[in-house]
Amino acid sequence: MHCVEQESPDPQRRQVLGAMGALAALAAGCASPPAAAPAAPPPAPAPAPRSGVDLGPRVNLPPAPAVRNWDDFKKMAARRMVAASPQGSYMGKPPPLLFGIPIIEIEVNADGSVRNISVVRPPANSEAANTLDYAIEAVRRGGPYGEVSKLPKPWKWTEVFLFNDERQFKPRSLD
Repeated sequence: MHCVEQESPDPQRRQVLGAMGALAALAAGCASPPAAAPAAPPPAPAPAPRSGVDLGPRVNLPPAPAVRNWDDFKKMAARRMVAASPQGSYMGKPPPLLFGIPIIEIEVNADGSVRNISVVRPPANSEAANTLDYAIEAVRRGGPYGEVSKLPKPWKWTEVFLFNDERQFKPRSLD
């Protein structure tokens, strides 16, 4: 798994996002835990996507299949996001240097409809800021994700989006 993101040339932005990026990489399984990591702030609510987000034509999906646990759920949800936006996603091996890696937290209702989307970490590359909008739209297109009432609460998960230079995404859950 590649967890290298192109850095913004802006040193002030790098400094501000440095600590957040380290925590996000840890959460995504891309780093070793630091000796004494500071507590992460709660995720910020996701902004509404800006106009102009184009993941290609929307694909209507069949009802989501039933799942037995959260691991199965995350994989199923990631496959639905990709299936709902085939032109905006890729399934191959991620490139060695990723264009952007936004991380979001998705909360669903008991019926699998999206309740809330929060930003855990925006992409570090300032030129990739709109990949966050693409990720949010991909989550919305993939829903509803099927009944989760039999899964343990809280009914939410974190997804890491791996964007290539063409601004196509791959959910890390599929790696």
